[in-house]
Amino acid sequence: GPNLDESEWTGLLDELASLDPYPQYVVASGSLPSGVPADFYARVADIVREMGARCILDTSGDALRQAAGSGIFLMKPNLRELSQLAGTDIADEAEQEAAALRLVEDGACEALVVSLGASGALLATAAGIERFTAPSVSVRSRTGAGDSMVAAITVSLARGNSLRDSVLFGIAAGSAATMTPGTELCRLSDTDRLFERVRLKSIVTA
Repeated sequence: GPNLDESEWTGLLDELASLDPYPQYVVASGSLPSGVPADFYARVADIVREMGARCILDTSGDALRQAAGSGIFLMKPNLRELSQLAGTDIADEAEQEAAALRLVEDGACEALVVSLGASGALLATAAGIERFTAPSVSVRSRTGAGDSMVAAITVSLARGNSLRDSVLFGIAAGSAATMTPGTELCRLSDTDRLFERVRLKSIVTA
């Protein structure tokens, strides 16, 4: 993307701070453009917290590390990004869970959702760890699966659903996105159908 100068990226922060009415949730997602400082998402999180809203973050590298601890409600790293946050290689499920819990306990965020691809997702909060499996689907493209997951979690939370059900809805949307070709994202009919499947399975295995 293009290089942004200081007046442009600070202008974005000003716009964020001036939203009225203010949203319940603000999603900060993706890599940062050239010219934008690595602490940009940390600044976003600070504004969102000051406005009494919740910030959901999906990024990587320095932008992810610098935003941790900025009052973020939910972060959605994948396994590679979890290792970046933890500062160490993660070899197995026990290490995944330990790293995720430690980040929550250290105040990186209130909730950590680790996307595990076909293996589902891991949810860590102050209440503990829960692991969810993904439905088996016919994969056509993995493009946009993570974005669909974050969007569905946010939509579900904004509807007033529990964090647990929202993560399950996110898993369903991410799985639904892999069923569509190229850059096409998830379809609502697929997402709703898969959500019922993962929700029922989570009840049975709980």
